[in-house]
Amino acid sequence: MDFFDVTCQEAEINSSLFGICDDQYGSRAYTNTDDSIKWIAAVKNVRNKNLVFTAIDKCVIKDGEEFGRGRCDGMLTSDEHIYFIELKEGSSDWKIKAIEQLESTVKFFISNHDINVYKHKKAFACHKRRRHFQEIDNEMNLHFFRTYGVRLDVQADIIVI
Repeated sequence: MDFFDVTCQEAEINSSLFGICDDQYGSRAYTNTDDSIKWIAAVKNVRNKNLVFTAIDKCVIKDGEEFGRGRCDGMLTSDEHIYFIELKEGSSDWKIKAIEQLESTVKFFISNHDINVYKHKKAFACHKRRRHFQEIDNEMNLHFFRTYGVRLDVQADIIVI
């Protein structure tokens, strides 16, 4: 499983503000700079880092592959960042599902690549209608960090530090 398959990657983007979208209906997630209404997550890149968006669901891991295991929508990478991103719009239990998909994806990544080459490692559960930070269980957050070395955020503002 190649998380750096160029056919799943978009061109580098260094805009200070852009969005990540998922139109659903069988399409893969993508970035967008000009239609904030479509954004599920907003990426705030004030240092204008060169970032690459990779579609994980429906590209790195295609439908029908890894049956029974979830995967997140995509990831943003730079020379020092790896941000896993799950985008949600509906359902009352969206947060639990999103975190499960993120955890599954991080496990896939770690079994195929060295995550420790990245200084900043985060997983974002993003919801279009619940944009601001949502509190998550401290035990879950601590477990996620201790197990994978990845910080977990439940918010739709992705701040590139």
